[in-house]
Amino acid sequence: MDIFQAIILGVVEGITEYLPISSTGHLILVQRFMGMHGDAHNAYAIVIQGGGVLAVLGLYRKRVMQMIQGLLGKHATGLRLFINLCIALLPAVVLGLLFEKTIEEELMHPTPIALALVVGGVLMLFVSRWQRHAYQEDNSNKSFIAIDALTWKHALFIGLLQCIAMWPGTSRSMITIVAGMMIGLRPKHSAEFSFLLALPTLGGATVYKALSERSALMEIDTLSLIVGIVVACVSAAIAIKWLIAYLSKHGLAIFGWYRIALAGVVLVALSNGYFDEEGKSARITVGGTSEKSSTLPFPILKIDHCPELPVATHDVPSTITGPTAVCQCPDLIVLPS
Repeated sequence: MDIFQAIILGVVEGITEYLPISSTGHLILVQRFMGMHGDAHNAYAIVIQGGGVLAVLGLYRKRVMQMIQGLLGKHATGLRLFINLCIALLPAVVLGLLFEKTIEEELMHPTPIALALVVGGVLMLFVSRWQRHAYQEDNSNKSFIAIDALTWKHALFIGLLQCIAMWPGTSRSMITIVAGMMIGLRPKHSAEFSFLLALPTLGGATVYKALSERSALMEIDTLSLIVGIVVACVSAAIAIKWLIAYLSKHGLAIFGWYRIALAGVVLVALSNGYFDEEGKSARITVGGTSEKSSTLPFPILKIDHCPELPVATHDVPSTITGPTAVCQCPDLIVLPS
């Protein structure tokens, strides 16, 4: 991995981590498009999420300080928020440890990502429309709640739905924002709770992946890792500020339509061979059959039986034959990779 690739992945991670459009899905698609696949690059995509964690720590430092004070017995609201975040985190920790390998083997491919993008987009459009009718159209039976008013049941509900985001392409921020809206948080406040929940969720995932895949990460130079984290931090901070300002005036519909459109682009790209399920570029051999390989084989010309010329074959090295009556054209042999 070179520095340019690290910058691209850092920008993609930072922008998409907190927007409800799936950072993991975007990273996998970009990696496959650039021909990057394997344990090292999969681990890299998780570890640079640490940049997004740093962005939230910086932007929401007051909330973080409240939780620290709560743990010290000096801030009741901060303590309640900390407990709610822990409750929301618990289901993802349990299921993540149980199904990590299965998810990586079965779902971290373009086709399931495209499916998750479509399903998530439709869900966002539905929930956005439902909340607008349920809470904002002269309905006195429902009223919005604040983050500080969340109960442990609310937190558990958000945490259970967050587990769906283990499917790459779903988007952790999307499902937690939708879950928050379903229990009565405004889109803006739901996004803020999602950002705070990212601290233990992404922070834990980053540390766990860095320790469990440290041997694979050794294949990536330290500078590329640092650049990816720093770029992800800066771009995530910008994305968070923009999203909060946008949700203060608008809903989630634009993100739902974007996800559906992106899924269409992915499926078209797959059908045209830009990337396949293993992340390798597809190509056509001389014989007309399809092969999948990340490198092109070295072609060898084999000349057999031209009149009045000696022939060197691959089957019997240095064998000299006499002239023949028929001249055959050279065959292009493509060695398997």
